[in-house]
Amino acid sequence: MDFDSYYAASYDRVRRAMTLTFRDHELAEEIAQEAFFQTLRKWKKVSQLDHPEGWTMVVALNKGRDLHRRRARQEAKQSLLVLPSSSTSGEARVDDRMRVAELLEGLSERQREALLLRYITQLTIPEIAEAMGCAEGTVKATLHAAIAKASLIAKDYTNVTD
Repeated sequence: MDFDSYYAASYDRVRRAMTLTFRDHELAEEIAQEAFFQTLRKWKKVSQLDHPEGWTMVVALNKGRDLHRRRARQEAKQSLLVLPSSSTSGEARVDDRMRVAELLEGLSERQREALLLRYITQLTIPEIAEAMGCAEGTVKATLHAAIAKASLIAKDYTNVTD
Protein backbone atom coordinates (compact mmCIF):
# COMPACT_ATOMS: atom_id res chain seq x y z
CA MET A 1 0.00 0.00 0.00
CA ASP A 2 1.31 3.45 -0.81
CA PHE A 3 1.15 6.32 1.68
CA ASP A 4 -1.58 8.22 -0.19
CA SER A 5 -3.94 5.24 -0.03
CA TYR A 6 -3.09 4.66 3.61
CA TYR A 7 -3.70 8.32 4.42
CA ALA A 8 -7.06 8.35 2.64
CA ALA A 9 -8.18 5.21 4.43
CA SER A 10 -6.92 6.07 7.92
CA TYR A 11 -6.87 9.83 8.45
CA ASP A 12 -10.50 10.29 9.40
CA ARG A 13 -10.43 7.42 11.89
CA VAL A 14 -7.30 8.74 13.64
CA ARG A 15 -8.69 12.29 13.70
CA ARG A 16 -12.01 11.11 15.19
CA ALA A 17 -10.22 9.04 17.81
CA MET A 18 -8.16 12.07 18.82
CA THR A 19 -11.26 14.27 18.90
CA LEU A 20 -12.95 11.87 21.26
CA THR A 21 -9.85 11.29 23.35
CA PHE A 22 -8.93 14.94 23.85
CA ARG A 23 -12.44 16.45 23.41
CA ASP A 24 -11.17 19.22 21.12
CA HIS A 25 -11.72 19.19 17.36
CA GLU A 26 -9.00 21.73 16.52
CA LEU A 27 -6.45 19.99 18.71
CA ALA A 28 -7.40 16.65 17.13
CA GLU A 29 -6.77 18.05 13.64
CA GLU A 30 -3.34 19.29 14.70
CA ILE A 31 -2.50 15.97 16.37
CA ALA A 32 -3.63 13.89 13.37
CA GLN A 33 -1.69 16.05 10.93
CA GLU A 34 1.48 15.76 13.00
CA ALA A 35 1.03 12.00 13.41
CA PHE A 36 0.63 11.48 9.68
CA PHE A 37 3.62 13.70 9.00
CA GLN A 38 5.68 11.47 11.30
CA THR A 39 4.21 8.41 9.57
CA LEU A 40 5.19 9.77 6.17
CA ARG A 41 8.73 10.46 7.38
CA LYS A 42 9.07 6.82 8.44
CA TRP A 43 6.76 5.29 5.84
CA LYS A 44 9.31 2.78 4.57
CA LYS A 45 9.49 1.22 8.04
CA VAL A 46 5.85 1.80 9.07
CA SER A 47 4.45 0.31 5.87
CA GLN A 48 6.08 -3.01 6.78
CA LEU A 49 4.24 -3.25 10.09
CA ASP A 50 1.25 -5.55 10.52
CA HIS A 51 -0.92 -2.65 11.68
CA PRO A 52 0.47 0.71 10.52
CA GLU A 53 -2.61 2.54 11.77
CA GLY A 54 -1.82 1.39 15.29
CA TRP A 55 1.64 2.93 14.98
CA THR A 56 0.13 6.19 13.74
CA MET A 57 -2.42 6.09 16.56
CA VAL A 58 0.35 5.73 19.16
CA VAL A 59 2.23 8.67 17.64
CA ALA A 60 -0.99 10.70 17.68
CA LEU A 61 -1.73 9.81 21.31
CA ASN A 62 1.79 10.77 22.38
CA LYS A 63 1.65 14.05 20.49
CA GLY A 64 -1.83 14.69 21.82
CA ARG A 65 -0.75 14.15 25.41
CA ASP A 66 2.01 16.70 24.98
CA LEU A 67 -0.23 19.32 23.35
CA HIS A 68 -3.17 18.59 25.62
CA ARG A 69 -1.13 19.10 28.78
CA ARG A 70 -0.15 22.56 27.62
CA ARG A 71 -3.67 23.60 26.68
CA ALA A 72 -5.80 21.77 29.23
CA ARG A 73 -5.14 24.08 32.15
CA GLN A 74 -6.06 27.25 30.25
CA GLU A 75 -9.09 25.79 28.47
CA ALA A 76 -10.47 24.08 31.57
CA LYS A 77 -10.47 27.33 33.49
CA GLN A 78 -12.12 29.28 30.68
CA SER A 79 -14.72 26.65 29.76
CA LEU A 80 -15.97 26.37 33.35
CA LEU A 81 -16.47 30.09 33.92
CA VAL A 82 -20.10 30.80 34.74
CA LEU A 83 -21.49 34.16 33.78
CA PRO A 84 -24.43 35.43 35.85
CA SER A 85 -27.65 34.35 34.17
CA SER A 86 -31.29 34.11 35.13
CA SER A 87 -31.72 31.00 32.96
CA THR A 88 -32.07 27.84 35.01
CA SER A 89 -31.52 25.65 31.96
CA GLY A 90 -28.22 27.41 31.30
CA GLU A 91 -27.14 26.78 34.86
CA ALA A 92 -28.16 23.15 34.56
CA ARG A 93 -26.07 22.78 31.41
CA VAL A 94 -23.06 24.29 33.17
CA ASP A 95 -23.61 21.91 36.10
CA ASP A 96 -23.78 18.95 33.71
CA ARG A 97 -20.61 20.04 31.92
CA MET A 98 -18.83 20.46 35.22
CA ARG A 99 -19.95 16.99 36.38
CA VAL A 100 -18.79 15.34 33.16
CA ALA A 101 -15.50 17.20 33.28
CA GLU A 102 -15.04 16.26 36.92
CA LEU A 103 -15.94 12.65 36.19
CA LEU A 104 -13.36 12.44 33.40
CA GLU A 105 -10.81 14.36 35.43
CA GLY A 106 -11.33 11.87 38.25
CA LEU A 107 -9.90 9.17 35.99
CA SER A 108 -6.26 8.80 35.16
CA GLU A 109 -5.21 9.89 31.69
CA ARG A 110 -4.68 6.26 30.69
CA GLN A 111 -8.13 5.24 31.99
CA ARG A 112 -9.80 8.13 30.15
CA GLU A 113 -8.02 7.19 26.91
CA ALA A 114 -8.98 3.54 27.23
CA LEU A 115 -12.65 4.38 27.91
CA LEU A 116 -12.90 6.77 25.01
CA LEU A 117 -11.11 4.46 22.58
CA ARG A 118 -13.33 1.53 23.56
CA TYR A 119 -16.77 3.07 23.98
CA ILE A 120 -16.67 6.16 21.80
CA THR A 121 -14.44 5.15 18.89
CA GLN A 122 -15.42 1.50 19.41
CA LEU A 123 -11.97 0.09 18.85
CA THR A 124 -11.47 -3.56 19.75
CA ILE A 125 -9.33 -4.60 22.72
CA PRO A 126 -6.42 -5.61 20.42
CA GLU A 127 -6.63 -2.28 18.57
CA ILE A 128 -6.64 -0.36 21.84
CA ALA A 129 -3.69 -2.40 23.09
CA GLU A 130 -1.72 -1.52 19.99
CA ALA A 131 -2.74 2.14 20.10
CA MET A 132 -1.82 2.46 23.76
CA GLY A 133 1.32 0.34 23.47
CA CYS A 134 0.38 -2.25 26.08
CA ALA A 135 -0.90 -5.81 26.41
CA GLU A 136 -4.56 -6.73 25.89
CA GLY A 137 -4.82 -7.78 29.54
CA THR A 138 -3.62 -4.34 30.58
CA VAL A 139 -6.34 -2.74 28.43
CA LYS A 140 -8.99 -4.95 30.04
CA ALA A 141 -7.74 -4.15 33.53
CA THR A 142 -7.55 -0.43 32.73
CA LEU A 143 -11.11 -0.43 31.36
CA HIS A 144 -12.38 -2.31 34.39
CA ALA A 145 -10.69 0.11 36.77
CA ALA A 146 -11.94 3.13 34.81
CA ILE A 147 -15.54 1.92 34.84
CA ALA A 148 -15.37 1.13 38.55
CA LYS A 149 -13.86 4.52 39.38
CA ALA A 150 -16.33 6.42 37.14
CA SER A 151 -19.19 4.54 38.77
CA LEU A 152 -18.03 5.57 42.25
CA ILE A 153 -17.64 9.18 41.18
CA ALA A 154 -21.10 9.17 39.58
CA LYS A 155 -22.65 7.66 42.74
CA ASP A 156 -21.22 10.52 44.77
CA TYR A 157 -23.26 12.94 42.63
CA THR A 158 -26.50 11.03 43.07
CA ASN A 159 -26.05 10.74 46.86
CA VAL A 160 -25.63 14.47 47.34
CA THR A 161 -28.77 16.33 48.43
CA ASP A 162 -29.24 20.06 48.10
